[in-house]
Amino acid sequence: MTAHDDMPPAPTTPQETIAAALRRERARSGISLTEVAKRAGIAKSTLSQLESGSGNPSLETLWALCVALEIPFSRLFDPPRPRVQVIRAGEGPAVLSEHADYRTILLSASPPNVRRDFYRIAAEPGEARRSEPHMHGVMEHVVLCAGRALVGLSDAPEELGPGDYIAYPGDLPHLFQALEPGTWATMVLESS
Repeated sequence: MTAHDDMPPAPTTPQETIAAALRRERARSGISLTEVAKRAGIAKSTLSQLESGSGNPSLETLWALCVALEIPFSRLFDPPRPRVQVIRAGEGPAVLSEHADYRTILLSASPPNVRRDFYRIAAEPGEARRSEPHMHGVMEHVVLCAGRALVGLSDAPEELGPGDYIAYPGDLPHLFQALEPGTWATMVLESS
């Protein structure tokens, strides 16, 4: 028997990765399942399903859990860090919004002691993706790559075209609303 024989198998699906991260982070925080669910505004049974890997959480649910656990969103995916990482367009584990035609793919989680996460956002015209405030000190940086979109603080979003960049405090209500089909952007979340 080697030292690695008693280690649990590595998660293979996004749901298994999220489940393992939720269990790990809840244990690290010392907060009960009931209390985390209460803080996140979700049912205890929903959190239990997510921790068992049987749930399929929406983006909103995952963000609420991250706020409740006081962790960056990227910690739910905690991917291994290869020396060279290439994610082709349209690939990577996607998380879907519950209320809008919007999905996000984590491109790069920040290494220890560096607080920045890269995402690719794809959205179609329709209802805006409205975000509640994230943890204090979060800044969002968005470069629109294709299409047109309203992006920024909920009370004063800016219309962006391809190549436009915007930065805004993510600890205030904000939104992303595609105005043209095929809209996509790169987003960097920065936390202090």
